[in-house]
Amino acid sequence: MTLTDAAVRRTLREVPDPGPPPGWTPLTEDDYTALAEGILKAQDGPIGVFAYGSLIWNPGFAVGPMRKAVAHGWHRSFCLEIKQWRGSPDCPGLMMALERGGSATGLVMEIAEGQEMEALRALLKRELVARELVENMRWITARTDRGVERALTFWAGPKGPMVVHLPPEEQAWRLAHACGHGGSGAQYLHNTVRKLGEYGLRDRNLSRLDHLTACEIASWSEQTQAPIAADT
Repeated sequence: MTLTDAAVRRTLREVPDPGPPPGWTPLTEDDYTALAEGILKAQDGPIGVFAYGSLIWNPGFAVGPMRKAVAHGWHRSFCLEIKQWRGSPDCPGLMMALERGGSATGLVMEIAEGQEMEALRALLKRELVARELVENMRWITARTDRGVERALTFWAGPKGPMVVHLPPEEQAWRLAHACGHGGSGAQYLHNTVRKLGEYGLRDRNLSRLDHLTACEIASWSEQTQAPIAADT
């Protein structure tokens, strides 16, 4: 069994935006400009971004040439607990990151020539919503048909209280049940698996989660939406 569009629709519901977690320090426009300038100085030539999750199906920046890539030494992991965007305080969700070990297939997407500053600012605003998250941006190496390339990525080697390590069955439960103002965890998983397939890429662990999440949703019988956590 695999996730379908119909199954994903059952996980969606209206959830208000709770805002950023207490204690986070918002980045200013000057902060984003300074971070973007630092990236431009650190890279001689086109800036490649390693996309392994939502950037594959919704990059949100001007993309130039792109190519299949494998990041050795990293693997995808739904290891970040979130209480906003695709989760809520009453039913926390999970977000994907890269953790050490194994390998991860994805894409190296070059930022379109001449759009570097605008694209970087868009990326940074999307991925780093607070000063406390800046360390989740880093350079990694990925192998493509051009050889080993240096690429920028986000949420690689995350640390801190957001990091959780759950068994696959519990991850699937969270992905099926959690929903926020940005959508559901099942929607995020489904979009990622589907887009990887369109590029001829596969992730065995994601495929297993896809199956487990689909089975959880199928177990809801005649329900049309995810039961909230307190009722299960």
